[in-house]
Amino acid sequence: MRRKSRIPPSPLPQRDGVDPVRIRLPQTGGWVTVREHLVERLAPRTEVVDRMLSDGLIVGADGRPVTGDTAYEPGMFVWFHREPPDEERVPFALDVVYRDEHIVVVDKPHFLATNPRGSHVRETALARLRVDLGIPALGAAHRLDRLTAGLLLFTVRPEERGAYQSLFGARLVRKEYEALAPYSPGLALPRTVRSRILKERGVMAAREVEGEPNAVTRVELRDRRDGVGRYRLTPSTGQTHQLRVHMNALGVPILGDPLYPVVTGPVPSGDFRRPLQLLARRLEFTDPVTGHEHRFVSGRVLKAWASYDDWASPGPLAESAQ
Repeated sequence: MRRKSRIPPSPLPQRDGVDPVRIRLPQTGGWVTVREHLVERLAPRTEVVDRMLSDGLIVGADGRPVTGDTAYEPGMFVWFHREPPDEERVPFALDVVYRDEHIVVVDKPHFLATNPRGSHVRETALARLRVDLGIPALGAAHRLDRLTAGLLLFTVRPEERGAYQSLFGARLVRKEYEALAPYSPGLALPRTVRSRILKERGVMAAREVEGEPNAVTRVELRDRRDGVGRYRLTPSTGQTHQLRVHMNALGVPILGDPLYPVVTGPVPSGDFRRPLQLLARRLEFTDPVTGHEHRFVSGRVLKAWASYDDWASPGPLAESAQ
């Protein structure tokens, strides 16, 4: 049995709260230099890698720059920072609702992704918090979709992250969401929706398929007015887009959803109007490190409930979104 090699610490610091990219060179392959492999792996244009190499932006475990002539070593680690994409500032506050030496709980706004990924890097909850709180080791214990607002749990110490993440995997965290969707007088509620959801890589929308259910959501109607229902959603599983898929399947898709029932065109950068009316309202769990019983409640109000006309109106691109 091959012994797993230890990953050395990064020789590069974070940049704007974002970790450098780490790559381990494959054990097999016909590359003579590190450059040859990186050109094949990272960029369609050779000059991208060559410029990074000439500027000393790619380094080995000892922190020394990798050059165009550095010999290929199977299993070698290299680090670098990707060029950050042009990102529109998400102009809404990321409110800290609780903080101790183990965890940080925040009330995330709409349009802010949880973790750096793709075109959202610095404008993410994790990157912002690492900078604002001065905690470079901060990590997310779970995630919310970029379009969903509400409560998010982060861990302060990397060695404790697994304990908190396991709570979600073991379904030991009670999560309650609030959603605004059309009111349907013919829809019998409360009810528990069970289905099998499939999310294929590269496909924007998830879909329900035949088979053993892997997604379970309790749906209740809390209130209604002017044709809009205010729903309490209590998932006992955590499939991608689960709540959005289940509400759509019931015939009451969540207001502002760009994927369900129909995938619409991409929203222009900086357009923060008509946010998805879905909020992670409550988060409850027993702290696996301290044993403390935590109960958190989001202070946000979904905009279409406060004023549907304001939410639905064109308005300026950067108007306040809830």
